Amino acid sequence: MNPYILTTLLFGLGLGTAITFASSHWLLAWMGLEMNTLAIIPLMAQHHHPRAVEATTKYFLTQATAAAMLLFASATNAWLTGQWDIQQMTHPLPITLITLALALKIGLAPVHSWLPEVLQGLDLTTGLILSTWQKLAPFALLLQIQPANSIILVALGLASTLIGGWGGLNQTQLRKVLAYSSIAHLGWMILVRQFSPSLTLLALLTYFVMTLSAFLVFKLTKSTNINMLATSWAKAPAITALTPLILLSLGGLPPLTGFMPKWLILQELTKQDLAPIATIAAMSALLSLYFYLRLSYAMTLTMSPNSLAGTAPWRLQPSQFVLPLAVGTTAALLLLPLTPAAVALLSL
Repeated sequence: MNPYILTTLLFGLGLGTAITFASSHWLLAWMGLEMNTLAIIPLMAQHHHPRAVEATTKYFLTQATAAAMLLFASATNAWLTGQWDIQQMTHPLPITLITLALALKIGLAPVHSWLPEVLQGLDLTTGLILSTWQKLAPFALLLQIQPANSIILVALGLASTLIGGWGGLNQTQLRKVLAYSSIAHLGWMILVRQFSPSLTLLALLTYFVMTLSAFLVFKLTKSTNINMLATSWAKAPAITALTPLILLSLGGLPPLTGFMPKWLILQELTKQDLAPIATIAAMSALLSLYFYLRLSYAMTLTMSPNSLAGTAPWRLQPSQFVLPLAVGTTAALLLLPLTPAAVALLSL
């Protein structure tokens, strides 16, 4: 892609998110979301592969549906209450509609079906943008509206954690595994959103760090399915040794970074007398853990270095910038001791 066009599209992505962040009016927020969608579509379709074009079409249709729903809900709110302000949502009907529209935008269950299919059709770099940056603007709006009915968010959260764990069990394609991982993590964030928005933000940031590391590792080793992971030791032995830890951090095992948000969310749910919901969420984390363990096993334990029939590939200089990978991997593994500082910063 022409670097000038790429710069313009990335600027459009940043500007769309910034407009949504800064808006207090629903029309401006909707405009930011639309800019976000329109800026990423050429990035998704840049390879002209039928899979990429199909993924782009599916993404465009779902995002357009969610945006239309959002616009309809905000117009309904203005009609019922005379308010266009995001903070002044009082009527339960538009609040519920907007919550569902934003759930469709980020891919929460039960409106999640588009996410694995779209992510599977993209290259890893665009998939990384879709899994991280594209979640920011809808989450900014979700954090600003007060839910009309707490049952809706809890139901969306529980459905997402269960479907995210269940859907990833049978997958062999890494991008689909990461899509179901995304759905499960979003479920955890939505579960605690109404009780502690700062915890939701902490969970979102830690998810971004871990997903960044996972995508960059798969990009470095050029892996798109489980079989390709098994030979990654010959391409990058050091990063292959660390990747299982990144995956287990995504699964939420102590003493890794991914344990921090799960631990704090379970604690908060228990404080709110929601022990059964906390128990179901914790059990659903085991489903996710299974497929992370499966990837770890495929990467490190299925083939020892001395029994490979083929020759080792040429070790050329890496074409990608490795500093983000180094920083992301360190953050994905070692931030648990900073939990008190993170909680103090986010609760300011």
